[in-house]
Amino acid sequence: MKRTLTRIAAVAITIHGLIHLLGTGVYLELFELAELPYKTTLLGGVLDVGDTGIRVVGALNAVAAVGFVLSAAAMVTRWTHWRPLLFAVTVLSLVLTTLDWTVAFAGILANLAILAFLAAWPRL
Repeated sequence: MKRTLTRIAAVAITIHGLIHLLGTGVYLELFELAELPYKTTLLGGVLDVGDTGIRVVGALNAVAAVGFVLSAAAMVTRWTHWRPLLFAVTVLSLVLTTLDWTVAFAGILANLAILAFLAAWPRL
C-alpha cells in the first residue's frame, strides 16, 4: 500500500515540477503562452522586477522543476534524504508561486498539499 502511495505521489510531484517549466519557458522568452503572458511584474503587478528579475524567476522555476523531478526519483528509489530535498524545493516553489499568484494560484495549493503530505508521511 505504501509503495503504491509513493508512486502516485511521485507522479504528482513530477507533474508539478514539469509545470514549473512553463514559467521557465515564458519568462526566459523561449516560447509564448496565452494563459501565462510574459511580464516583468510580480505580486499582482505591484512589484516590477524588470527583464533581468523576471529572467531570474524563470531560471528559479527551472531549479524548482529539476528539484521536484529529483525529489520524486529519490522518493521512489528510497533515498534516505528525499524528504528534506522535497521540503526545500517545495518552499522554493511556494515562494515562486506566491510571487506570481495571479497565474500560479493552483501551484500555491499544490505546494501546500505537498507540505501536508510531508507532514503526514511518517503516519502513513
